[in-house]
Amino acid sequence: MKTSTRNEKSDVNLVNLIERFASEEQCREQLAELRWPNGVECPRCECKSISTITTVGKFECNACRYQFTVTAGTIFHDSHLPLRKWFLAIYLMIKSKKGISANQMKRTINVCYETAWYLCHRIRAAMRDVNCELLKGIVEVDETYVGGKTRGMGRGYKGNKAIAIGAVQREGKIRLQVIRHADRATLHKFIAENTDPKTEAIYTDELPAYLGIADEDTRHESVCHSAEEWVRGDVHTNGIESVWSLLKRSIIGSYHQVSMKHLDAYLDELEHRFNNRHNKFLFRDTLLKLVKAEKLPYQELTRAA
Repeated sequence: MKTSTRNEKSDVNLVNLIERFASEEQCREQLAELRWPNGVECPRCECKSISTITTVGKFECNACRYQFTVTAGTIFHDSHLPLRKWFLAIYLMIKSKKGISANQMKRTINVCYETAWYLCHRIRAAMRDVNCELLKGIVEVDETYVGGKTRGMGRGYKGNKAIAIGAVQREGKIRLQVIRHADRATLHKFIAENTDPKTEAIYTDELPAYLGIADEDTRHESVCHSAEEWVRGDVHTNGIESVWSLLKRSIIGSYHQVSMKHLDAYLDELEHRFNNRHNKFLFRDTLLKLVKAEKLPYQELTRAA
């Protein structure tokens, strides 16, 4: 089994990814190392007394006699796609700053469009942060509307658009979410769920729905965009607005269009990449997320909203 990458200076680049994981055996060794860092364990009874059936690439539990592979019970288990293509798809998604479309994935790893689309969505689902840490210090909050133009409607028409709310900690992480309405209750709930109660300050624009989020530990300040006020001292929302700019460039330049049903998944992908922008072991850590992720059935993805 390969040694861990934890003591190396960096994770992988495209060249050594292809060299290190050229065969299914090499890919399985990497998955086994991530899934069972303390030795192979039976997924059924958790026994650590395991025999290896090298001829068929399986393990057998010496206690319950259950035979299994390293992919058993993982997101990879029901996939007919070679693991080396999974690995390449993961790398392309985490290294593409503006994302990669299913069509581009299809051409790059030589699969059909449906396989590429399903593959990308399963990787996005695994990227989702669960029980994420709260933002603190100075936090910027802003909302944006995502969607195309409607023929015959004015420039300010928003009936065909989805609303996304975001928060960014200065020099820190972001939290993104799709919401139904940009009303006071919804915005305050998002802020309460994603910021530390002792956050120093929350900066927003002048939207009245943000009023009242300050308390004895946290001050609230805003900039008035309608009056052409963008920065006042250190009060601004430039950080979160740059995230929205990146999202919209991704939609226009990479995806071309995004289903409103799946917008949350694209936000999860953007959040994962942004929050790990300084992570030298992003490939390994993303792969570990997939090893631990729950399965995402195709029927669930294609089910009507």
